[in-house]
Amino acid sequence: MTRPVPDRAEIALEYPDKFFVGTFERSSRFEAHLDPNGFTLILERPGDEATRKSVHMHINFGLFASILSDLAASVSRVPNDDILHRDQLARAVAELHRALAKEEVRGDGAS
Repeated sequence: MTRPVPDRAEIALEYPDKFFVGTFERSSRFEAHLDPNGFTLILERPGDEATRKSVHMHINFGLFASILSDLAASVSRVPNDDILHRDQLARAVAELHRALAKEEVRGDGAS
């Protein structure tokens, strides 16, 4: 199930002989979910053949946990007066934490 992108994402993919860059804004859609092995993120920009694009990523849990730790270590780079984004991040992390704790208490791993 996809949802509208609420802000903006910029993607760059660099190979030795090629460079791809794409922007996904409010007219785009995204899907994010956990599966038994990790985290999946899909970004889709609709449109005609010339403007349509998508990015599909799967990141295993170990790498995802390391990414979250690195984000925590660099949170001081988000300006203190950027209350909107700090609040959005804090709410989302708290929601993830509650969901993980709830599943841990249930112990069955069911969704």
